[in-house]
Amino acid sequence: MKIISRNKLRLQRKKRIRAKVSGTAKIPRLCVFRSLKGIYAQAINDDLGVIVVSSKIKDVKGKNDIEGAKKVGKDIADKCSAKKITQVVFDRSGYKYHGKIKALAEGAREGGLKF
Repeated sequence: MKIISRNKLRLQRKKRIRAKVSGTAKIPRLCVFRSLKGIYAQAINDDLGVIVVSSKIKDVKGKNDIEGAKKVGKDIADKCSAKKITQVVFDRSGYKYHGKIKALAEGAREGGLKF
């Protein structure tokens, strides 16, 4: 039996999600990337293929933990509200919805974004 890596399985899930989720100018896609060193979030307009706003763990001067992810979520929500964006489509990029991904989403909701 062939062993498939965890990241390859995540990329397969990401492909399934991206087939269904797309962002527009009024409702951009909030895309999340998690690495061993940090967590990143971007609001993307898929119609034009441009990043509207972005945030990362270094911008909020936090640690790479759940509290830091929550700060990134609040920061991206503040930046979106400055651009008059109130609603987004959440793209978890194939990651399970728990831990840092869930904390980022909750922080964005506390910041005023609607999913």
